[in-house]
Amino acid sequence: MALSVNCRTNPKEQASVQNSFPDVVELNVGGQVYYTRHATLVSTPNSLLGKLFSSKKDACNDLARDPKGRYFIDRDGFLFRYVLDYLRDKQVVLPDHFPEKGRLRKEAEYFQLPDLVKLLTSEDAKFSPDDYILSDYEDGSQGSDHRQCPPPSLVPADRKSGYITVGYRGSCTTGRESQTDAKFRRVPRILICGRVALAKEVFGETLNESRDPDRTPDRYTSRFYLKFKHLERAFDMLSECGFQMVACNSSVTASFVNQHTEDKNWSSYTEYVFYRKSHLFFPPPFCS
Repeated sequence: MALSVNCRTNPKEQASVQNSFPDVVELNVGGQVYYTRHATLVSTPNSLLGKLFSSKKDACNDLARDPKGRYFIDRDGFLFRYVLDYLRDKQVVLPDHFPEKGRLRKEAEYFQLPDLVKLLTSEDAKFSPDDYILSDYEDGSQGSDHRQCPPPSLVPADRKSGYITVGYRGSCTTGRESQTDAKFRRVPRILICGRVALAKEVFGETLNESRDPDRTPDRYTSRFYLKFKHLERAFDMLSECGFQMVACNSSVTASFVNQHTEDKNWSSYTEYVFYRKSHLFFPPPFCS
């Protein structure tokens, strides 16, 4: 995506530039598809989008396109929805304990929206540093945890309710001669199932979305997994955001390594179900 201001056009070309954008524009932002009015994109003329989608005669836009012909912007597709909301209403409403406010502020700076930057900065000033949950220092190489979940006592009662399921597979090999010396493998990955918006709220940047990158926040997924491999850390993050475990289940299977030995491969799959209610009522645990 590039903007060139040094271009020469004849009168016919100028007219085509002036009318080059339809009333409804289709955008591909980091893989997320958006439909919006052209007037919305240019509602802040001095912003980057206002310049890129300008229909002035002296403007010459060279915008990248995806394979389907949509205008492509190589930025965070999930956060762009809040940029678009701001362009529509000149205000932005974030979910409770939004975990990516710092990243959204960077997006606002990139799109040259100083008033949105001020809004996000003033909102941050309402919280003290002690209210934020930072990443584990000993696990920094596995991805940072930029979440802003407050202590449970400060969580408002009107936050969104819902379920998040945490699952993992484990395996070990045991033999007849050494039953106590089982060779355990590390947990390969911790799976996350549930509504996308809730998963993003709890796990923030520690959430790996590569297996299901196009899910919108209001939909559900069973293909996300975490960038770290410690169950206790996942449980802590859920607890800090007001979730409680309501159910769990596990299954175990065994198979012989080969026909010449009695060594067995044991495989297990375990799921933990967490729930957060929007008010003080808490549902009784259900049986697995």
